[in-house]
Amino acid sequence: MKYSKPPSQRQLRVAEEVRHILAEVFKRGTSGSALLDCSSIMVTEVRLSPDLRNGTAFVMSLGGLKLDEIIEELQAHRNYFSHEVAQRLTTKMTPRLNFKPDESFDEVQKIGDLLRNPKVVRDLQRAEDE
Repeated sequence: MKYSKPPSQRQLRVAEEVRHILAEVFKRGTSGSALLDCSSIMVTEVRLSPDLRNGTAFVMSLGGLKLDEIIEELQAHRNYFSHEVAQRLTTKMTPRLNFKPDESFDEVQKIGDLLRNPKVVRDLQRAEDE
């Protein structure tokens, strides 16, 4: 989801509340899906639309294992997760949830690999010496 304005304080507060609720539900392991219930799933971020009707939960499995299958299962069981969020959320309406893999870990890895590249290390050393 991309929006022209930064998220409001309300969006951020409700998104964080949804993130905590989802993390608790994942920890309980009561979704009815064998894959989801035996996997360690982290909710790294939740982004909500300005009207709070739609949300995207960014998730990562422990070690990134079976992430594509987990995303598929989460999408298939999203009504269950929406119901769980609705019971605990303090707003009038519950956002319609979508689940996506959190790719920020891949970006961090790429940056780390770049910084360890011998050419970059040499250039950084040269800049430090000057």
